[in-house]
Amino acid sequence: MASKIALLQVNPIVGDISGNAAKVCEFSKQASNAGASLAVTTELAISGYPPRDLLLQPDFIRACHDTASTLESVIPILVGTPVPSVGERSLPGNGVVRAGDSVREVTRKQLLPTYDVFDEARYFESGKGPGIARTIAGLDIGVTICEDAWQHCGATPNDYDSDPILHIVEWGRQGVVLDATVNLSASPYHADKSSIRVEVARSAAASLNHPFLLANQVGANDDLLFDGRSIIAWPDGTAVVAPSWTEGVLVADLLSPDACEWLGDGDVTILSPGEELTSGDDDLLDAVIIGLSDYCRKSGISKIVLGLSGGIDSALAACVASAAVGAENVTAISMPSRHSSQHSIDDAKATAEALGINFSIQPISDLHSSAESALKETLANGNPVAAENLQARLRGLIVMAHANANGAMAIATGNKSELGQGYCTLYGDMAGGYAPLGDLYKMEVYALAREYNQRLGKDAVNESTLTKPPSAELAPDQKDEDSLPPYPVLDEILRLHIEDGLDATEIIGQGHDSMVVKEVLTRLARNEHKRWQMPPAPRVSKRAFGQGWRQPLAARHDWR
Repeated sequence: MASKIALLQVNPIVGDISGNAAKVCEFSKQASNAGASLAVTTELAISGYPPRDLLLQPDFIRACHDTASTLESVIPILVGTPVPSVGERSLPGNGVVRAGDSVREVTRKQLLPTYDVFDEARYFESGKGPGIARTIAGLDIGVTICEDAWQHCGATPNDYDSDPILHIVEWGRQGVVLDATVNLSASPYHADKSSIRVEVARSAAASLNHPFLLANQVGANDDLLFDGRSIIAWPDGTAVVAPSWTEGVLVADLLSPDACEWLGDGDVTILSPGEELTSGDDDLLDAVIIGLSDYCRKSGISKIVLGLSGGIDSALAACVASAAVGAENVTAISMPSRHSSQHSIDDAKATAEALGINFSIQPISDLHSSAESALKETLANGNPVAAENLQARLRGLIVMAHANANGAMAIATGNKSELGQGYCTLYGDMAGGYAPLGDLYKMEVYALAREYNQRLGKDAVNESTLTKPPSAELAPDQKDEDSLPPYPVLDEILRLHIEDGLDATEIIGQGHDSMVVKEVLTRLARNEHKRWQMPPAPRVSKRAFGQGWRQPLAARHDWR
């Protein structure tokens, strides 16, 4: 019996139908050369995931389906692709086409998630059940798509009225014997997701009593990240996991975990029954780097400009940019004002020199004085914050001018803690096409800066930057804690509310000061208008600002 199935862990570009198809064919050749008799792609590999409103264009659906159906491969491939609607009024399907031998549709995704970042019911008609690819390369294979496997493990917040894995189990009770079940997946990353995904695969394999294989997309598309880590799980709980953040082919030998092979950079991880998959700051750093790198590569952006203040956020943003597009393609600008300290200028210069990025100093004092003079009457009796924000907006003006003049993209350097409190300036430090730190809490920024130093082998973020009190330096002797709670406290309150869904009473019940909690949550609600205007940021937490965070703007909820 043929025993080798290849999982094609690809990084597609949304909308690049021909390019994605070519990559699938290229990887399937590698799989064939390694002895695989069948290849399996990720979910919607031909269109790229998520294609969003491209799916509302019938021509796009047809082009994807036609391309998947005409793939030329030396071995059969189960290909993830949008498939045409059935009937005049129904939506298209999120499907699997059998290509490379006898071309036909195998199945359509049955469970369509509508929580967090997902809105699949907007685009797809639900399938009626999982499929079977019979006598394909001598194997009988159950076929599921991403969410179809999550209900069984209880790992989805949706409560569907069916369980595709149990459906396949029932086939087994009725005498349908399968060699394995596969799952074509585009499962977005967050810091806790990889270990959950392993449990999904283990749960399915245990119930099915045969190997369960999950091919997962890798790379970044817009704000969503995909870590790869394709999985093969056996009924006893043994699991083989592909490397993260890299393309490749995982050749699964159904007969032996030890005989599985990874074609690409890195090595597989073999987990014994009950052993968990762990990750840490190194994984989180890889995530934000690939987020920015893929956003630039897939958008045709080769150069980045940012303001480098000497603070922790801009220092880490410079590190991420350097790793994402190359140091020679990053320009950092120090823009001191009359309130800037010399050590901040020195710290910015130290970071730039350690990274080898382009660096210049452009003081804003003259521009600041001119703006204050022109707006003297306006600012005289107004909110003092307006005068402070002038500096941030002048810096945004300079960064955007450099970006526009040099065909580069400006990046914003703010973090999730500051964005959560509105401690940022519209059209100032928020200006940019992408916010690589936008889903990192402040204390995570410090942790990743230290991780980057360790990875680089020297201090790109020097000890002064890591230890001095955070400050926007928009007023004399200003410190962040003049306006905000200490960051460890602020981060935890925001995390409990945003990611764990706790309300004020529940957070206070965990020992946090009542007044602080209510102030933090009130500021969070009052600054939603800023987050609607923030650049895209790579999603690394369970719940990020962006498409998974849908709060009203014109509202009157006050936590105090």
